[in-house]
Amino acid sequence: MSQVIDKGKRIIKKEGGPAGRPTQTIEITPTIKLRDLAEKLGMEPADLQKELMNYNIFAGINQPVGASYAQKIAEKHGRKVVVKAALSAATVVPRRVVIQPPKPVIHLSERPPVVTILGHVDHGKTTLLDKIRKTKVAEGEYGGITQRIGAYQVDLGAQGKITFIDTPGHAAFTQMRARGAKVTDIAVLIVAADDGVMPQTREAAEHAKAAGVPIIVAINKVDIPGVNVERVMTQLSDIGLVPEEWGGEAACVPISARTGEGVDELLKTILAVAYVHELQADPKAKPIGTVLEAEMDKGLGPVATVLVKDGTLSSGDAVVIGSSYGRIKFMLDDVGRRVPKALPSTPVKLIGLSSVPAVGDQLHVAADEKAARAIADERGQKLREGLQASSHRATLEDVIMRIREGEVKQLNVILKADNQGSVEAIAEALPKQGTDDVRVHVVSTGVGPISESDVLLATASDAIIVGFNTKIDARAKREAEDKGVATRTYKIIYELLDEVGLASKGLLKPVYEEMIMGHAEIRQMFRLPGNKKIAGCMVIDGRIMRSDLVRVQRQSAVLWDGKIGTLRRVKDDVREVAQGYECGILLDGYHEIEEGDIIEAYVMQEVGRK
Repeated sequence: MSQVIDKGKRIIKKEGGPAGRPTQTIEITPTIKLRDLAEKLGMEPADLQKELMNYNIFAGINQPVGASYAQKIAEKHGRKVVVKAALSAATVVPRRVVIQPPKPVIHLSERPPVVTILGHVDHGKTTLLDKIRKTKVAEGEYGGITQRIGAYQVDLGAQGKITFIDTPGHAAFTQMRARGAKVTDIAVLIVAADDGVMPQTREAAEHAKAAGVPIIVAINKVDIPGVNVERVMTQLSDIGLVPEEWGGEAACVPISARTGEGVDELLKTILAVAYVHELQADPKAKPIGTVLEAEMDKGLGPVATVLVKDGTLSSGDAVVIGSSYGRIKFMLDDVGRRVPKALPSTPVKLIGLSSVPAVGDQLHVAADEKAARAIADERGQKLREGLQASSHRATLEDVIMRIREGEVKQLNVILKADNQGSVEAIAEALPKQGTDDVRVHVVSTGVGPISESDVLLATASDAIIVGFNTKIDARAKREAEDKGVATRTYKIIYELLDEVGLASKGLLKPVYEEMIMGHAEIRQMFRLPGNKKIAGCMVIDGRIMRSDLVRVQRQSAVLWDGKIGTLRRVKDDVREVAQGYECGILLDGYHEIEEGDIIEAYVMQEVGRK
């Protein structure tokens, strides 16, 4: 038996449910407002907003909620949902006029293109940006290489703006280059005219192709005498980037990042490609962004470099970034100036977060800081639960693996770096420094200086600590010295990877190679009691030592392999007999020797592992 209660516009049906408990059924329209849905569910609008945020739906109380999400939340609260068609005006007035549901207002406008600079190490990516920005970023890089993602916006006046993302060129930063290609509209692949296409050039091109973005090739260093641009264009064709001059789709622009030759033409080409692709965004939409870089600043705390993808981000906004949250205290542009707002395609540094987010995390704006914290806490709890579960599984798998592999050794490493992007890239590269016999295992990673807790973890896990562009604090240094924990800090990534690789090779079991020391020919036999025989020999080459290993050969066949029992010269026991001298040899445990047999002496010498 069912009961229907009409309360104004709300219709509730109580039906027989499991175990005799009634199940409530609510009726909704395909696009019910958040406020109305909360009323039907008996919830506060703010609580419903929090639940919707778990589905990445950030709606105001008067904004519509899709029927599918309304159904999910209703079922979570034990309700059934019946979706009814929206009421037409004909049910109220005697005219055949149907009221259409309001369409969301979209304010699309042109936005600056986001351009990623990709290419091989030392081919001039940062130098090109320096020429465009008229700065000296490259001179400040350790080793002359870029080791983090940099985002800059260049204002070309009446021509417009271009946002550039400068990605590292070192092989270890494959993941960061891939991330750069995913947030970009246009990829500029820079190739040095003197080197041509290199392995990382191919890799960068593959990332851009996978991201489905147009590629512009900047052939750099054309100011060097004798360079052959045609050769570079042939190499580009070989990797699928056929120049437009040859009937392909890749725009190739010869430039010199050092002198500025061709740079204006490159900028015009970028703007022309952006115009063709009609890049647009809605500055009035809910702000969405992507974290390009994140670090712990000593004075500012957690700092995240975010590229705004849609909407307008403002100081004071409550934001959620992964499991991090906060209210934006202020924002800085790429030259360190405070800015109140950030429009689409604008990179800014955010200050005011609760923790350092992960690179690649998405930014969303919440209703208020309380709601942002609730979402972040829930995400953090799920993340911790996942890590605990995966850690437990890894521990069990490691035990099984150790049982199967026997004496396989492992170099444990704790990694600290100055920013999250470097942490991810180095953590991915470190295991590749191991070998089949010795694995490099990253026990823990983190952003910031090497701390006392890192030393304690290293002591417990028998690990070494490596730091990249970071320091070790005084207490941690004293603790490391007391505990005998090895700590190293580096400013250049390939030095870090090389030294960890050498450390892992130092743990390998030694490899021995056989070295032949000499040969002695048996020319006479002397019998002893107990059926033992002493071989009267002539050393025909090299030398024979008492400590040598020996083998008995007869017509090139090896009869026995073992040790020397006694080595005599005339009647004296001796340590060594050189070439051209006679000696008596008593083999340790073998007496089936004959005249004419050859005794070959050898040693096993340790050699370095490669």
